[in-house]
Amino acid sequence: MNNQPNTSEPLDKDLVARVQRGDKSAYDVLVIKYQHKIIQLVNRYIKDPSEAQDVAQEAFIKAYRALGNFRGDSAFYTWLYRIAINTAKNYLLSRSRRHSDYQVDIQDAEQLENAAQLKGMDTPEHLLMSDDIVEVIETAIEKLPEEMRTAIMLREFDGMSYEEIAQAMECPVGTVRSRIFRAREAIDKKLIPLLDER
Repeated sequence: MNNQPNTSEPLDKDLVARVQRGDKSAYDVLVIKYQHKIIQLVNRYIKDPSEAQDVAQEAFIKAYRALGNFRGDSAFYTWLYRIAINTAKNYLLSRSRRHSDYQVDIQDAEQLENAAQLKGMDTPEHLLMSDDIVEVIETAIEKLPEEMRTAIMLREFDGMSYEEIAQAMECPVGTVRSRIFRAREAIDKKLIPLLDER
């Protein structure tokens, strides 16, 4: 799903090298390339679109300032995601918020497998139920511990690999797998009773 950044990784490395040599216009290209993804990512933490844009811009500024130290141990966009996540978390901490707010557009086949028969049915009852399912999943994700929520969001909404998530979250791949597994279990626990009662 998210193969685009991998195919353009050599281009990113070239652009990063140009920025490190003082070519500011090369950074503009990276910003244009990734601004939409970074804003989407930050929007999952910060509901207010103008605040999210400010935080995304701050993440790009932080990345620019730190680019001299970027050694290329991970893909540029993975490194940038990590900076954006940390910037969003710091913003929320500074506002003393305990839970992140985000809009979720769920099309997760694994989570909705049990409700597959509902797809394509346009009756009001079925449309209402699919709204209920989305609401249950959104609430379940919102209540996950921060590390599990971040891991499942990066996997399911951004299509990042376990290895990329491990780099972005600075933890072992096994930890990422465990967090995603437990997040899916927690979501299923909330979803299955709703499906059973229908």
